[in-house]
Amino acid sequence: MSESIVPFADKIITMIEQARQNALKSVNAELITLYWNVGEYLSIESAKSGWGGSFINSTAEYIKNNCPCVKGFNSRSLYRMRQFYDTYNGNEFVSALLTQISWTNHLLIMSGTKSIEEKEFYLSLCHREKYSSLELSRQINSAYYQRYMLASKSLPPIEILRNENARFLDNYVLEFLDLPDKHSECDLKHAIVQNLKSFVLEIGKDFSFIGEEYRVQVANSDYHIDLLFYHRGLSCLVAFELKIDQFQPEYLGKMNFYLEALDRDHKKPNENPSIGVILCAGKEDEVVEFAMSRSLSPTMIADYTLKLIDKKLLERKLREFKDILINGYEKNDE
Repeated sequence: MSESIVPFADKIITMIEQARQNALKSVNAELITLYWNVGEYLSIESAKSGWGGSFINSTAEYIKNNCPCVKGFNSRSLYRMRQFYDTYNGNEFVSALLTQISWTNHLLIMSGTKSIEEKEFYLSLCHREKYSSLELSRQINSAYYQRYMLASKSLPPIEILRNENARFLDNYVLEFLDLPDKHSECDLKHAIVQNLKSFVLEIGKDFSFIGEEYRVQVANSDYHIDLLFYHRGLSCLVAFELKIDQFQPEYLGKMNFYLEALDRDHKKPNENPSIGVILCAGKEDEVVEFAMSRSLSPTMIADYTLKLIDKKLLERKLREFKDILINGYEKNDE
């Protein structure tokens, strides 16, 4: 094939792929609309009949016997369709998102979450981040909603997701690194680089990896940043420093030094000031508060764990946090 043909052929391939994606989206939208309409009909009619579950079971049996070519409409599926409708009926915010998400992801959200706020959070996040079912399942299992809300120090979750360009957490779950309890900073860094796709899923898909041991030069000396990313939403460089012990106040001074070097010599004119993330094996809130109290540094202090956190524990902490907020609002109203 002549090389002159290549750009034209590539353009046609791009057009084909785009059409294929549009077709898949269209098919998914039709399926979700069908499941919603079936769920609505079942919800209304089962309430009218007063038969309860027997109405859906009988309906599924009738479909099986009279339309055997139709698959996916057994009793269990029909119950899920009714649950789908009952869960989101009248919810104006999610109505625009429902057909944008696959049925598999809808099932994961309905079965893996409790409150409507948590469901709305994952619906919005799934739509924005274009999660696959494996990625969404991982986020739900790692209690991403609870960790996000505890880090946000604000309610409600949907307003946070609408307005924020970035997601920085207080705690990152790195169970995918498969590291032993005793490991070095070098082990941690190499494991993150080797599992970069999973790490970016945890920190946010707007992060693009630039490099490890990124060199910055000040005077005649070279210094190396553990990991350097670029954040598309914030249009800035993000430096990650990795520590296998608890946060120490002197870590902040080192990070500030790195950020200044990045802003002076590496930041482009159209980019925003750089941000730092100090990722430690642990941190004491009071120490962090003291270290940051007189600092204007754009640095986040976070810790990491190599195992999934008990979701019930995080849910309890989030309930306590909400109670504190609500009580605070009531006192202010008085």
